[in-house]
Amino acid sequence: MGIDPGLNATGYGIIDADARHLHVMTAGDIRPPKRQPFAQRLAFIHAALGQCISRFHPHIAVLEKIFTHHSYVTTASLMAHARGVVCLTVQEHGIALAEYSPTQVKKSLTGNGAASKEQVARMVAQWLRYSDPSWSRDATDALALAIIHARLGTQKQRLAGVA
Repeated sequence: MGIDPGLNATGYGIIDADARHLHVMTAGDIRPPKRQPFAQRLAFIHAALGQCISRFHPHIAVLEKIFTHHSYVTTASLMAHARGVVCLTVQEHGIALAEYSPTQVKKSLTGNGAASKEQVARMVAQWLRYSDPSWSRDATDALALAIIHARLGTQKQRLAGVA
């Protein structure tokens, strides 16, 4: 399960990965009402993500490592609150957590560590051999995280089998 935390939209994408194929189980985003107080928006993310985890029972959650640019300190702070709620929800459900840097995800998926969200979305569609026009950029970013984790796990298994 890839998760792209945000206070306005928390993207999620759950895939089933076998040795040769990636299958989308679900993808979407959680959008707390913008007019709700801050704490209630965080509670909304917690409840909705918990429901998704309970329904699909993922084995691992994958997040981007925190990265911030000095120009966006306030945005990073708000995102960190949402990320904390995501980490808590994942922990409450007993799910392992993996993290990758944004550059590592983009480079692994597209070959370019500075790829745009549009490039990431196109490569997600190629890797999954499927694209849903209703997926937001938050959902495709979450799917990208899940894909990269699955691919890196497959590569490690192949290397272990060779050794």
